[in-house]
Amino acid sequence: MAEVAEIWAKVLPTVKQGVTGVGVWAALNSCKPIVLEGTTFVVGLPHEESELSGHLKLASTKRLIEQSLNKELDLHIQFRVIEGTTLEDWGLEKRRDAEKQRLNEQSMAKLRAELVARSSWDQVYEQLSRKYAAVANKSLPQNRARFFEEGVEMVVIARKNQANFDDLQERNFARCIERLAQYSEIPSSIVAREVLQRAGEL
Repeated sequence: MAEVAEIWAKVLPTVKQGVTGVGVWAALNSCKPIVLEGTTFVVGLPHEESELSGHLKLASTKRLIEQSLNKELDLHIQFRVIEGTTLEDWGLEKRRDAEKQRLNEQSMAKLRAELVARSSWDQVYEQLSRKYAAVANKSLPQNRARFFEEGVEMVVIARKNQANFDDLQERNFARCIERLAQYSEIPSSIVAREVLQRAGEL
């Protein structure tokens, strides 16, 4: 704590020379150096003055502070402002960072799964369209029956390879059933029953 206080005391005059505005000066005068962790230099503002942190997070101000710290420490420093002025406050901030990271990773994993699911059923949907477009004499029921048979098998295979059965997957599955029903001129509930039977779900 004493070491970071000394470092901050050395760079503060240089920083003040390069900034203007009452708010920035108030923030600089109120913040307290907390720790140098790796290449992250952390300062904190008292809870009752946390609204001043925006002045120190401005790109121009943050860049000036980092440049001053870089010169003093001969390191590539990242400057961080937190609410609170103790190591305990910094520990709480790191736990918040970890939770944000966990939620972000969880959200990204869900998004990737949704994209894979959508992509898989989208391919089936497009294949049904292409296969129907290639059917000759679509007005003949026997030709539509052959298309129906091939289409059902296509959807059944995709259904058996389905990784999970959440709402998104079920909606994409239903979309393909509706497409097959439309092209085959068969009620969608009948198509769904045929697919589910062959997939072993009925």
